[in-house]
Amino acid sequence: MSTTQSERLRELLEPLVSAEELDLEEIEVTRTGRRQVLRVVVDSEEGVELDACAGLSRAISERLDETDVMGEGEYVLEVSSPGADRPLTEHRHYVRATGRLARFRLTGGDELVARVLAVDDEGLDLEVPGVKGRRPTSRRVSFDEIDKARVEIEFNRKDKKEEEA
Repeated sequence: MSTTQSERLRELLEPLVSAEELDLEEIEVTRTGRRQVLRVVVDSEEGVELDACAGLSRAISERLDETDVMGEGEYVLEVSSPGADRPLTEHRHYVRATGRLARFRLTGGDELVARVLAVDDEGLDLEVPGVKGRRPTSRRVSFDEIDKARVEIEFNRKDKKEEEA
């Protein structure tokens, strides 16, 4: 049975990532000139620190050197976290976005910017900010109503510790 390079990479790397208590979010192989670039994106409930990426990069590099999954040519390995504005595609992404502002494109074509308050198996409880001095409103959105979603970066948002003080 033939498998794709991406499937072989996922099979090879998943145990290494899981051993570090991280989630393997994405594997991408692209070609840049003569070299291939292997991008491995990992995440966890607490986020990912730079040291964790560096350690995982070393472990992945050693494992790749033991196999032929990247072929004979040169390649560059990049291990990183998904970034603050990554798309929300998995249930765990929405859970991690609880408390964050997100932009949603709904299946009907409407767009919505709202704060994720709670996540369950069926959908999300959101708080839609009030406009022009109006109070925020609550809204429930089921997962099947969401076409695309992405966390919005907030530069002036207070940290929870600041709010409690």
